[in-house]
Amino acid sequence: MALYPIKFTPIYKYRIWGGNKLKTVLNKNYTQENIGESWEISDVKGDETIVSDGSLAGKTLRDLIKDFKEDAVGAHVYKTFGEEFPLLIKFIDAKTPLSIQVHPNNEIAKQRHNSFGKNEMWYVMEAEKDAELIVGFNQKVDKEAYVKALESGEVLKILNNDTVSKGDTYYIPTGRIHAIGAGVMLAEIQQTSDITYRIYDYDRVDSSTGKTRELHTDLAVDVIDYSFDTNYKTNYAITENKTNPLVHSPYFKTNIINIKGEIKKDFSDLDSFVIYICVEGSLELIYNDKVYKVAKGETIFLPAALDDVVLKSHNADVLEVYY
Repeated sequence: MALYPIKFTPIYKYRIWGGNKLKTVLNKNYTQENIGESWEISDVKGDETIVSDGSLAGKTLRDLIKDFKEDAVGAHVYKTFGEEFPLLIKFIDAKTPLSIQVHPNNEIAKQRHNSFGKNEMWYVMEAEKDAELIVGFNQKVDKEAYVKALESGEVLKILNNDTVSKGDTYYIPTGRIHAIGAGVMLAEIQQTSDITYRIYDYDRVDSSTGKTRELHTDLAVDVIDYSFDTNYKTNYAITENKTNPLVHSPYFKTNIINIKGEIKKDFSDLDSFVIYICVEGSLELIYNDKVYKVAKGETIFLPAALDDVVLKSHNADVLEVYY
């Protein structure tokens, strides 16, 4: 059975802070309220995404790797991760702010949770007026000063708030305190991990449980990176019809492409799967003379065995992700 460009059926996640933009803006198909996340490509246990169309429909991402091995993900990726997929791709809609949180690194996550760590990045797709993200500290802080601020209820005063707009990009390495603010919709690329330590949650009660959500203040203290930076945002430039680097980390590489016309892509030298995330406009991806349409808010997975594709659009912004 031959491989081809693959779409997965998203998995929708209720969140206390979720809104309805994933439905109204990105045309996601669900009926529940407060859907905060659409998991586009996932190998998280119990939340494996399923192929939605073509001859492989019904198979999970894990099934693809089992069946096709390095043809699915690339020889280096298969050698490193085996049948586990290293990335989780999401869209996130925050109607109200997320909790202040931090993620552990690979070593701590493995030791405490038998999981990968959670290095991640955000690409802002929409931001309401004055919408903010919290990323890092706004001053030099050590562990003692942080604990004091947390215990006195003043932790928000030492955190860095950035007002954001469409296209703003942030790399969030493990250990960096962060939170998505109200009115922000974004694409998130991260390691395959669902380990989050909540530090502060505005004393909110979750209507689905009638309780406040669990905090993980003790677990977080030794995970937090207390360093201070004057700028946490990723600086980048876009030249149309070129592959522009966005975030290149040891855990994933993300480029941005503004497509106006037609671009030929040759992956014969790239030993990895490739994921395209359409964050603006729409495009046609052509492989073996077959056209795959990708709308804003859709994600498509190219197995590593696929070398040559054509991207075509009047005007689209696309994130290109690989390992």
